[in-house]
Amino acid sequence: MESRYRGKGLKVVGLHAPEFEKEKDAASVRAAARRLGISYPIVMDNDFRMWEALGNRYWPTLYLVDRKGRIRQVRSGETHEGDEDARELEEFLKSLLNEPS
Repeated sequence: MESRYRGKGLKVVGLHAPEFEKEKDAASVRAAARRLGISYPIVMDNDFRMWEALGNRYWPTLYLVDRKGRIRQVRSGETHEGDEDARELEEFLKSLLNEPS
């Protein structure tokens, strides 16, 4: 979805909260992002401050934030292109992108 809606106002930011000590290394995270073809920015949350501030409990969790910075929807767990959850997510995303600034 990131590539489909980038030109329509979608901004994606990853938040990396490492499970293991070795995952705290920024160079390793950059290398993994390159290997996986991830081009959006990734925030390192080594001390879990953002994780805790968001009240997060599950990985992965997706936060849809509107243009005013309000969290409008939270989805935990994996979604896969074409499944019902992904279709619902995309419809909600399109509605957010169509809201006035």
